Amino acid sequence: MFGNLFAEEEEEEGFSLTSSRGRVAKGGDEPPPPRGRSNLCGIKNQGGTCYLNSLLQTLLFTPEFREELFSLGAAELGCLEDKDEPGAKVRVIPLELQKLFASLLLVDQQSASTANLTNSFGWNSSEGTNQHDVQELNRILFSALEHSLVGTTGSTFIHQLYHGTIVNSIVCKECGNVSQRQEDFLDLTVCVCGVSSLEEALWNMFVEEEMFEGNNLYRCAQCDRLVTAAKSAKLKKLPPFMTMSLLRFSFDFAKCERYKETGRYSFPLTINLQPFCDETDAEDSDYCYELFSVIIHKGGCYGGHYHVYIRDIDQLGQWEPPEEECKPKTQKKVTEEVKPTCEPELQEDDPLSVISAIIAQDPSKSVLTDQLGQKLMDKIGSSWSKKFRKHYGPIGKFLQSHNDAFMLVSNGTRVALKANPSSPVTEPPGPAKLTANSDPSAPSDPRAAEQQPELDPKSEPEQKQGSHWFDLNDSTVTSIREADLEKQFQGKESAYMLFYRKTQLHRPTEALNNPQYKIPLNLIQMAQEENIKMQKMREEFEATSNTVVLRLHLAPSYKLEHGALQPISKEQSGSTTLSFDRRKTVGDLRLDIYQKQELWEGDMALTVARSLPAGLHLYNTLTDDSVSLYSAGICTNTDLFVWNGREVCGATVLTGAEWEPVLLNVVRPSYGEDVDQEEGDGSECEEGKGGFENGGPGLKREARGFAGASTLGEVREALGEPEESLLCQEHKGGKKEEQGTGEGGGASGWRVFPPDDMQRTLKELSLKDGDALLVLEPQSFDSSMFALNGDVVTVTTPSDCRWLQVEFGPHEGEGGRGEGEKEEERRKIKVPATGNMLLCEVKQRAIEELQLQEQLTGAQYCLRHVDCTGKLLPPVCEELSVRDAGVRLMTTLTLCPGNAPKASQLFLHFSVGSAPSAGVEMDIMVEKTCTVKECLKAMLDAVGLDGTCWHLRRLDWCEEVGEPIMDEDASLSELKINNGETLVVTEGQLPPKGFLKLSVWLCPDPSNKSAVSMDFNHTDNGHTDVVTAGDSPPLGPGNMADLRSAGQVEISDEATLEDLKTQVLTLPALQDVCAPTTAFMRVWQLEGRRLTRILRGQQLTLKKLKLPSGTDLCVQQLLTEEDLGPKDVMLSVRMGIPGERGFYPPEELVWDATRDSSPRSLRTCLAAHYGLSPDSLLLAKHQPDKHAWEEISNWSQQVSKKKKKRKAESLLGAPFHLKDGDTIGIKNLLIDNNRDFLTVEDEQGQQRLREQAEQRRKGGQAAGSEGVGPQKKTGTTKSRKPEVALSINVGVFR
Repeated sequence: MFGNLFAEEEEEEGFSLTSSRGRVAKGGDEPPPPRGRSNLCGIKNQGGTCYLNSLLQTLLFTPEFREELFSLGAAELGCLEDKDEPGAKVRVIPLELQKLFASLLLVDQQSASTANLTNSFGWNSSEGTNQHDVQELNRILFSALEHSLVGTTGSTFIHQLYHGTIVNSIVCKECGNVSQRQEDFLDLTVCVCGVSSLEEALWNMFVEEEMFEGNNLYRCAQCDRLVTAAKSAKLKKLPPFMTMSLLRFSFDFAKCERYKETGRYSFPLTINLQPFCDETDAEDSDYCYELFSVIIHKGGCYGGHYHVYIRDIDQLGQWEPPEEECKPKTQKKVTEEVKPTCEPELQEDDPLSVISAIIAQDPSKSVLTDQLGQKLMDKIGSSWSKKFRKHYGPIGKFLQSHNDAFMLVSNGTRVALKANPSSPVTEPPGPAKLTANSDPSAPSDPRAAEQQPELDPKSEPEQKQGSHWFDLNDSTVTSIREADLEKQFQGKESAYMLFYRKTQLHRPTEALNNPQYKIPLNLIQMAQEENIKMQKMREEFEATSNTVVLRLHLAPSYKLEHGALQPISKEQSGSTTLSFDRRKTVGDLRLDIYQKQELWEGDMALTVARSLPAGLHLYNTLTDDSVSLYSAGICTNTDLFVWNGREVCGATVLTGAEWEPVLLNVVRPSYGEDVDQEEGDGSECEEGKGGFENGGPGLKREARGFAGASTLGEVREALGEPEESLLCQEHKGGKKEEQGTGEGGGASGWRVFPPDDMQRTLKELSLKDGDALLVLEPQSFDSSMFALNGDVVTVTTPSDCRWLQVEFGPHEGEGGRGEGEKEEERRKIKVPATGNMLLCEVKQRAIEELQLQEQLTGAQYCLRHVDCTGKLLPPVCEELSVRDAGVRLMTTLTLCPGNAPKASQLFLHFSVGSAPSAGVEMDIMVEKTCTVKECLKAMLDAVGLDGTCWHLRRLDWCEEVGEPIMDEDASLSELKINNGETLVVTEGQLPPKGFLKLSVWLCPDPSNKSAVSMDFNHTDNGHTDVVTAGDSPPLGPGNMADLRSAGQVEISDEATLEDLKTQVLTLPALQDVCAPTTAFMRVWQLEGRRLTRILRGQQLTLKKLKLPSGTDLCVQQLLTEEDLGPKDVMLSVRMGIPGERGFYPPEELVWDATRDSSPRSLRTCLAAHYGLSPDSLLLAKHQPDKHAWEEISNWSQQVSKKKKKRKAESLLGAPFHLKDGDTIGIKNLLIDNNRDFLTVEDEQGQQRLREQAEQRRKGGQAAGSEGVGPQKKTGTTKSRKPEVALSINVGVFR
């Protein structure tokens, strides 16, 4: 009908904002949360099934419908266990609907899944994300049920409950002849456009007559001519349930676009249809209907969300007044009257009295800890920090210290009062207590009188049976008032379908408050077993989720060296693990460690530590023994250092973030006579490219750690260097600049630190782990290696390194060197070469110096590398220079028979039938632009084969036959087929379609940016880059330029993510990637060349991960194993530089949002990461598209007076929508007073955006001025999914 017009908007169908208990934790599935206070069960949204959820809830709360469904037994419907048996007629749809309804009524869970039901519909995974019209679904679902129940006693129950008839009459005004025609309906479609209410629309449909007159006459069968006539319609048969579908969506033929009617359209709670009926002689009760369900659509005609208001007829739910209206009007008057006498009793200067009053007056008798500060501000008009913090400390510490009055519940997320509180305002006396014990002459608490109307159940006006309403919004169920229905008369969020039931339909007494009423015994037993299973899971999860694993580092096993703590023994790590309940206090942990360390003497201090590249560093010490580990921010894998709080092995240890050590690579000149000594000292020497043959000069590097607050002068003193020595920082120039600084081996540039920098600290100079520091004495410039130009020192590779060795053997062959060939028979020559020299010149000089002109006359020879096994590598292109061809100086090339490829050609190996063995593969040269089909034909011609039943496959990293090349019309360059690659000509047609074809992109080589330890990577410019794990910038949306294509994989959608990672590792571009297991790989999904999400769940299938064919994936190699949970978010965090408009380099941080996704949880995680107090951090999310920062406030926003709805407290939802790769900026307010996150680069980006907007505006005005007459305003239109018809597949049961 409408296809997927009503595709849900992302803001409506993003992360679920329900209780955090419903999330899945790492290491195991977290049990689903129990039902909320309403005692009703919601339905999970599969991505776009809110329309289905709303209709199913309406049918569930239609007691007559569900009881008819439950009356059908296994004898008529069959058993779900037999549905796969051949010949078995199992009516799957009604069976799954029975199971779902039983689960919704009896299973103690917050929300149920409709996955099994939609599978019985024949829907695939994509159907769950497509949105459809709920009116269309209503008709299709009823049709599917009727077809499924053919031949059973329930074959007519849809007809009995919903079927009605309309009689259409045409009356001739001349002879009085009446022509009638009956029309069946299951629901009535009523007009919205041009009418203001349901009654008016029904009046126009069934009372008003349409006249045939003038040019529009009616041919009367009795008069046999055109006459004046009147047409009318009446309701002939009324069903027990009347469904009204409102035509909210219309089409504007003038504008050729759809639109939604948002004007006021009222509907009554009860309606009498007698004026609209053909027969009106029955009793009034036969025509009276009452409203019991309203399906609501929020949004426009191209996007929105469905939820439903339902009246609880059988009183199955627990209705509570909405929070904003929990007090009756009479109570509010009493409150206003007693306010003058109530305020002095509050004792605003006593925080115990204030907090107790706040909790006692909350309807749930508990308050979220994140909201306690905001409620306190609303109560007394001042924040905790301003009024109480100075005398009582942080609010969390105050609650812990008053554990006789308060207790933390719901895993520490809420605070409540204990059963016997000490404060008189803790629990107001009940009515009986007031009567028996109160003395009129004694001073009484006025709050008791204030709250008594709320506690007395008779204070609420009595409502008739089943008159309570609930809002069922997917997984969320909330209580609403009957008056809230009026809010759905108009606007973008308005009523879309109305469900009425006859007032004659009365419910039996035994059905009230009885969810098991008329449910089959087998379904009740199924629900009971499920409840037992979930209760056991919840108990086990509660026990395990509060256990944290701590890493304890004992002081006797460590020494202070180079600004950081290092293990005394390299064989022993010095750390031990301890499992501990995080609900216990720091004092309990200290006592437990005391008992385990029997030999410990003296004081014991526990300090949060962190392993850095330089070593172990200490941050904040846990001093308050009464604080729980949870409140102290201690989580799993936290490092704790156990010491006396003063020194380690006699050395004073400086703690805190400002003393965080930095691991620098100290570079010094190394001369030939020092090489042996340097090797003995353990320092590594950099000797250009390939090393020096005669012990020539080079650079030696040594890793040293220094405190981040140390000045550069103190670093020079610690290195034992004289004051006249120069300290230099490596110049981060581009590759072109580096290559241009010298011939052949190249050169590297270093910037000299000016004298003023000697007084600046390493943090102020932005030196980070892995940065190189060159130390030069004045006499170093006497060497030709070093040249000083201004403040730049150039380190040049010695000139005796600029050569290439060419060797020639008389029996050279394709397979490499012969086994019997002696080394002395091979002739070698060193040819002077530079990086700019052409390889054809190198070959010519080698032939001349080897005197091979006569021997090689008329023969074609080329230059080839030889690998370590003696195998010949592909010939080099002689049209290119040494540098452009990727040939390194001081290496060996072999002169071999054969042609050298041109710059536009590829040299490929190939074999036929199977993976090639040594010496049997053949070679071919083809153009890079030729297609796979042309390449295959050339290979078949070369071996004398013909036919079309052949295809090409690549080799995987195991040198075995890999995946087929599916796109035969793509060129070799488009498929990234590289020079020297081996292809296998395989017999047979290409594999059939149906597999997912996924494009794989590769992140920057981790060997250059993410080394586990110090790695000396020789570069083309002759110097050595030392990198550490800290050098690798977190992968995010900003550094897409570093990605390179790794090829494509073809895999079944039933394969797991682990299978996908394994197959990705077989790609030729990943042959050099060393990953012990697939857990060392991270797979991102790309959309529009931007990283969007990390694929997680090793055993989840690609179908469940909803990966369509053609998806771009990005593979990132990791240094450690990673197993992200469904709610783990990988963030890029950046700490602001104090006093500057910039940030330190970014770091990756995995935030576990499983239990709590609030700002407080993120702040606690970051505080633990940096070793800071959570209260001192200011956070903001970076918006790269807008070049702006959105600050994350300390307190969640509360209730909007305008919308009367509680706003989202989760950072995973609106307005932040945190996801993998997002950048979080951090300001440490203790040392940085600048609260502005905007950098210079952000301001420049915003200026560019303004300029682009101005250009578009001017361009639009110019285009408009060229047209004639009024121009329609143009703009970017949102791309929409193609419309898909809704269908439900039903088996044949006739």
